[in-house]
Amino acid sequence: MEDVLVIGAGPGGLAAAAELRRHAIPAVVVDKADAVANAWRNHYERLHLHTVRWTSHLPGYKIPRRYGQWVARDDVVRYLEDYVRHHRLSVRTGVQVDRLERVERHWVARSRQGDLSARRVVVATGYNHTPDVPPWPGADGFSGELIHAAQYRNAAPYRGKDVLVVGTGNTGAEIAVDLVEGGAARVRLAVRTVPTFVRRQVGPLPNSAVSIVLRRLPPRLVDRIVDVSSRLNTPDLSAVGLPRPGPGVYTKLLADGAVPIIDVGLIDALQAGQVEVVGAVVGFDGDKVLLDGDTAVAPDAVVAATGYKQGLDALVGHLDVLDHRGRPRVHGGHTHPNAPGVYFTGYTNPLSGMFRELRIDARRIAKAVAADG
Repeated sequence: MEDVLVIGAGPGGLAAAAELRRHAIPAVVVDKADAVANAWRNHYERLHLHTVRWTSHLPGYKIPRRYGQWVARDDVVRYLEDYVRHHRLSVRTGVQVDRLERVERHWVARSRQGDLSARRVVVATGYNHTPDVPPWPGADGFSGELIHAAQYRNAAPYRGKDVLVVGTGNTGAEIAVDLVEGGAARVRLAVRTVPTFVRRQVGPLPNSAVSIVLRRLPPRLVDRIVDVSSRLNTPDLSAVGLPRPGPGVYTKLLADGAVPIIDVGLIDALQAGQVEVVGAVVGFDGDKVLLDGDTAVAPDAVVAATGYKQGLDALVGHLDVLDHRGRPRVHGGHTHPNAPGVYFTGYTNPLSGMFRELRIDARRIAKAVAADG
């Protein structure tokens, strides 16, 4: 029997295992993929951390300065590989855990490769786990290409094509810019909810560093600060179809995880007419995509940057520890009464950055496990 079983060999699981090791608590990390950092390996190629390097490291090992201020996808993967070696973590790949069950006073992870028993479990399967594509009417009969953003790698297959990107989160914004720079003939962005734009950096201050301070303030005050900052540092895009959104950005993030767009080129592309704003997608009809407002377009391809589900229902849904969104009701050093000894990390999405949050969670989990004996 393991002392602690960590499910997921992404940054959250590795951070938790490293902190447990620092407290002399043995932990085994398992992952269904054949290598650590699988999600990062499969993100689109131009992706960089939206948080500055020096706030984004995991506990006990900083990201090398040679990776620059904004760390690229491939360098994040290299960092996580080095992290495993640096902390001498025990990682078993190719192990898919399907269900977690309580048996007497320990936990059994039902795996296709054989059951695993542990006194405590850390669930770290990732925020972006299961691609979520809305059930658009007629989508199955669309004659063009329809993919989720999880399948998008780079703009090469879309050079010279008409592409519609659906969704105004950071992923949709970056993919739209990537398509423009990669030679797509036409790029449109379908918008349901008008986003708030913030600059990645204002003067010498990275947005993520400022956000660390903002997290200590009351949400309504943060709403006001973000609104004022957005108005001062980003242009009014009403002329291109994106009026400024109403107040309450931080409150909305706390309620439903809707983060602002950290601009890495979309504003310039919109102002230059390289990305066109259209209404929300309501359905498909043959070669046409039906949009809100009784309009339609006929793109060659549609990239649905419509987010992810956490995919925890099969694993722990029967334990009644998830909220209405399918996310854990507790995280970090807390466990739910229905699942004593089960910790969750990586299921929140703060303005100050995911990696920093994982670092905080890992330390709290390790302390809680150590205190539990």
